[in-house]
Amino acid sequence: MRLPPVFAAALSLVLLPVGTLLPACTPGEESAANTGGSAAEGAPAAAAPAAPRTRSLVDILPGMPAVTNAANVYHAAGPNMLAPSVARDRPVVYVPHGDSGEVWLIDPTSFAVVARHRLGGAVRHVVPGYDLRTLYALNESGGQALPFAAATATTGRPIDVLAPYDMYFTPDGRSAISVARRLDTLLFYDPRTWQLQGRTRIPACTGISHGAFSVDGQRVVFTCASAGRLAVVDVATHELLRTLDLPATAGPVALREIALSPDGKAFYLADSAAGGLWVLDGRAERVLRFVPTGAGAHGVSLERSASRMFVSNHDAGSVSVLDAYTADVLDTWRIPDGGGPDAGAVTADGSQLWLTSQDRDEIYVFSISTGTLLRRFPVGRGPHGLTVWPQPGRYSLGHNGITR
Repeated sequence: MRLPPVFAAALSLVLLPVGTLLPACTPGEESAANTGGSAAEGAPAAAAPAAPRTRSLVDILPGMPAVTNAANVYHAAGPNMLAPSVARDRPVVYVPHGDSGEVWLIDPTSFAVVARHRLGGAVRHVVPGYDLRTLYALNESGGQALPFAAATATTGRPIDVLAPYDMYFTPDGRSAISVARRLDTLLFYDPRTWQLQGRTRIPACTGISHGAFSVDGQRVVFTCASAGRLAVVDVATHELLRTLDLPATAGPVALREIALSPDGKAFYLADSAAGGLWVLDGRAERVLRFVPTGAGAHGVSLERSASRMFVSNHDAGSVSVLDAYTADVLDTWRIPDGGGPDAGAVTADGSQLWLTSQDRDEIYVFSISTGTLLRRFPVGRGPHGLTVWPQPGRYSLGHNGITR
């Protein structure tokens, strides 16, 4: 539900200008790529000067940057709101390929492939690091993360990480969470040294895959792709708090991506088998309702203003446009002659939505203002969790560029 205009206007008076939104416990620690070393060596980064502290509007995880807009947790990741350290980064779309084990780098203006890196194994995601200075291509079967310096898109030394299907960063920047899907386990690493901090086994969560953090950063919710349930984990202690089953009457399930609503009052969970979104409360304690979008619902991406979200429907060959606060369906964009959109990301200026098709070996680029398909072109075998870089925001929570 949107905030009343009077309250929203009053709230905006207490917010700091954009330039002051960088957090006190800044993720602005420079990576080794900016200090003469290799980002992959895992050497501790030099600390950045402390920024003035900002009062948070909600009770947050200690060390997490303040929530400065209660109506929109993504407020600092609006169109072109690039942190100074990111503003001059080379624009690149990173496309991982799960079948060929490659990462392709694509120029987002010319759509030309400018580089190819072969990792081998299954590469499912390219994930921006917490401090926005390094991106990690995850080799799930090879047990490694290949770092790319965000400024130059050059590679560093591979890092040993156990079975990384996907990766997230805790909102306080203290841990990188490797999602070991085939082991039903979360592994917590120090994101500077890559020393293992601990592991959390989720035995009832078959196919643990995608995650989303609560508005206060104190809980993270992961999908159990094949089990029809969610796992809720305490960020500070790494303990499994509970699991939540979807309604037994739902039939077959194939859970995909999950996202937090801008006001933090709901989680949206794509269910490919059911063809739509499950809406949960903001504590992931109750299933509120189901919203049909289309067969094969898979990816959930937010508009830069966070007023709308986009759900890619693989089997339907479409993208559903929903109100990000109410989950009401507003529009449907269709791919001419069919298509199979999966995971996606929005450009920094908010003008385009890029989507992969894992089984059709394609990429689709939509105009967000008109909903028209701008480009459709082939790539390698099994493209999946692409990342469009650079991205606005103060820090990254991982996946394919979830920033706040």
